Amino acid sequence: MSRLQDSAAAALRGALQDGITLAVGGFGLSGIPADLIEAVRDSGVKDLTVVSNNMGVDGKGLGILIEAGQVRKVIASYVGENKLFAEQYLAGKLEVEFTPQGTLAERLRAGGAGIPAFYTKTGVGTLVAEGKPVEVFDGETYVRERAIRADVALVHAHTADTDGNLVYRYTARNFNPVVATAGQLTIAEAEVILQPGEVDPNHIVTPGVFVQRLVQATGRVKDIEQRTVRARPGLVSA
Repeated sequence: MSRLQDSAAAALRGALQDGITLAVGGFGLSGIPADLIEAVRDSGVKDLTVVSNNMGVDGKGLGILIEAGQVRKVIASYVGENKLFAEQYLAGKLEVEFTPQGTLAERLRAGGAGIPAFYTKTGVGTLVAEGKPVEVFDGETYVRERAIRADVALVHAHTADTDGNLVYRYTARNFNPVVATAGQLTIAEAEVILQPGEVDPNHIVTPGVFVQRLVQATGRVKDIEQRTVRARPGLVSA
């Protein structure tokens, strides 16, 4: 059955409410569902808990939800590129739950796999483990981490078919696959949308069973947070 919607706004219709948990794919500005993020901003929904590797940068990605005052809590592993985020956090306007990057990925994966919690050595003896149960296995101490199950998950794929099967490209195959499985409702945007049977099954990363809605992504420049280049030896500039 086709999951294709007419627009990002249509794909989000009826899915958003104040206070929900929103999981969002992407790594920095790579592979972010930009159209869907903008539609969330335009919806005016507020008091969101956002789960993402990071919160974009000022004026781009999830940073636009921070600017609009729509986010109450963030669960992330890295937020260093967003000055407004830091200001709101230090001012006590934004609750933050820092999670090691691998632990965050596993919490999302576990949520999608129906695993309520797991044990990891990462964070033992640090602030990350404060207030969490610990156990000793084979003489080593582990901290228990809860899985993450989001009300709505937003992801970006390069290619999809109308049945919701997703293929990611290069660095965009980062947090998108685990976010896609962690949503009660998962909405994907894709740059290329094909008919059923036109995507090689061997290339599918996220099966359509995890995706309820799909929208065509808008063509846009793919931003890079910090473009750093160096002169090539022997290259004479014009």
